Amino acid sequence: MTCENRRLDPSMNAKTFLRKWRFTLILAGAVSVGALLGYIIGPKSAAVKPLGDLLLNLLFTAVVPLVFFSLSSAVAASRDLKRLGRIAALMLAVFIITGVLSSCLMLCAVKTFDPAGELTLGLAPPPVQDKGNLADKIAGAVSVPDFADLLNRRNILALIVFSILTGLACQAAGEKGKPIRSLLIAGAEVMGQLIRLIMLYAPIGLGAYFAYMVGVFGPQIVGSYARVLALYYPVAILYFVLGFSLYAFSAAGRRGVRDFWTQIAPAALTALGTGSSLAALPANLQAAERIGVPEDVREIVLPLGATIHMDGSCLAAIMKIAVLFSLYGYDFSGPAVLAGAIGVAILCGLVMSGIPGGGFLGEALIVSIYGFGPEALPIIAMLGTLVDPLATMINSSGDTVAAMMVNRLLTGKKQNN
Repeated sequence: MTCENRRLDPSMNAKTFLRKWRFTLILAGAVSVGALLGYIIGPKSAAVKPLGDLLLNLLFTAVVPLVFFSLSSAVAASRDLKRLGRIAALMLAVFIITGVLSSCLMLCAVKTFDPAGELTLGLAPPPVQDKGNLADKIAGAVSVPDFADLLNRRNILALIVFSILTGLACQAAGEKGKPIRSLLIAGAEVMGQLIRLIMLYAPIGLGAYFAYMVGVFGPQIVGSYARVLALYYPVAILYFVLGFSLYAFSAAGRRGVRDFWTQIAPAALTALGTGSSLAALPANLQAAERIGVPEDVREIVLPLGATIHMDGSCLAAIMKIAVLFSLYGYDFSGPAVLAGAIGVAILCGLVMSGIPGGGFLGEALIVSIYGFGPEALPIIAMLGTLVDPLATMINSSGDTVAAMMVNRLLTGKKQNN
């Protein structure tokens, strides 16, 4: 059989398709079965939640050493610190630009369709929050008072700073730092293998988690907040499909679009099911590797992106701000107000951590910046709960396409098919 005939052989195409999409199809099937089970048995599906918690716990246990070894080894092994600096600068530019674009998209949506609807203020006031000054909050975000605190995933930004500094220290140590550099590189490889082992359990864990989510939270989703969901989900899905396709095309042409959508599903489903960008980080790193993103780019952009790059959260933040403005009778118009909302949305993305429920920090920031009453926080906290799965999926998947764009800007090469 000639090479041309082999390319046209349907059986070969089917085998290629199954090989590329096998794990994705297994995950999608497990998620579908779990969602159906949750719909059928309702709140009783909470009984299978421990199976989902097991996956989440395994992933979170691996996240701290994964982030440390990935980042520190990428910096320590870099032979070109100038290239490293360019990666960091381009990464921040891409993060900000995509955050602004996602915020502008939701601004257009909320100006066309009022998301407040019939929501009321009849919720219990939230607990009193600590009102530390901004400088203290920044210091607390990027540093911790004790080394042991770095092992807590809630201090992931401080861990990222420490990992980068460790890599730079290895560089500064020269020949004497070689043993530590080798250790960091080996640690990154071992953690990658560990993640592959954990992901073998992902179909069971994600299926159980989806059963729990649909069975327990389904009634709320079809309740009084349905109007908000009717706005957020279509806009967010549009951004996810169209926006990320355009980003991938700008990074690597038609081949980039094909590679992105072929490889991103496991990471996207993990983020959707667990509600955590950090939980999806291992799968994102694998996806970026298969797409062809260089090691130094993906191991810097993805761990940082899991903490500070939040396009889905920017979409949600604009929606939450619009809802509160409507409920309180504020005028949500004018260049200054709208530009301020975009700035607040991006800032919310920067302070969000990669853990489930981390959006509460961003919601508290919105209430504090605008001076809304205490009853505002539980309102948008509920909104955050309802939109969090899709927002997290966009946050997580956006990191991978951002790494593709950074690589494109870094190399100046665009692959076309």
